[in-house]
Amino acid sequence: MTRFTGKTVLVTGGNSGMGLVTAQAFAVEGARVVITGRDAASLEAAQATLGAGAIAIRNDAGSVAAAQELAARIKSENITLDAVFINAGIARFAPLSDVAESMWDQTFDVNVKGPFFQIQALTPYLNNGASIVLNGSINAHIGMPASSVYAASKAALISLAKTLSAELLPRGVRVNVVSPGPIETPLYGKLGFDAQTLASTAEQIKSQVPLGRFGKSEEIAATVLHLASSESGFIVGTEIVIDGGMSQL
Repeated sequence: MTRFTGKTVLVTGGNSGMGLVTAQAFAVEGARVVITGRDAASLEAAQATLGAGAIAIRNDAGSVAAAQELAARIKSENITLDAVFINAGIARFAPLSDVAESMWDQTFDVNVKGPFFQIQALTPYLNNGASIVLNGSINAHIGMPASSVYAASKAALISLAKTLSAELLPRGVRVNVVSPGPIETPLYGKLGFDAQTLASTAEQIKSQVPLGRFGKSEEIAATVLHLASSESGFIVGTEIVIDGGMSQL
């Protein structure tokens, strides 16, 4: 398929995990891809997989100044955007008694404040008919212990899909959300667990998924591309849950 030939898309956090897989899926379908991330080495490696014209920009997803810098770079490259996947985020888990203010601030900076001001800064460079897809989480719905801060940040992000859709519709811009359940990504290796704890945690999570497995990044990418394309033109302010039935059954 070539749904994105002649189009330019931005994937934040596109240097690894589901962000990279989604960026690659856009590139396969003809898009010129811009990715962001914090790690220079993984950005360079990711850029090499995305074809001619791909741009990799080192950027801090939780900084308002960085959001403005990214928009300025987009402007300087004479780029206008047909789709944006706001994917960059962090997941920190702790019981209520152990949550520090710094954890709250970092989580909301990266998962809520950064995306809000990134969209604000990019709005002048969105083409009429552009699509924004936010990366939410089923944690906003399921009340998982120790996830209070992360879940609250994703609930706020999901809410933005409705309010920002209402504001951006006069521009012809749609905003929607994908909310993954447990997905096989490097994120699970960054939770600070030892190998044995990580393995037992993964098995415990899988036991709660009716399909009996973790999802794949490619499954998230397929839904993001659907929401970013004209074939989903009647979908606005909507959350699509991709969790193997974990929060549904």
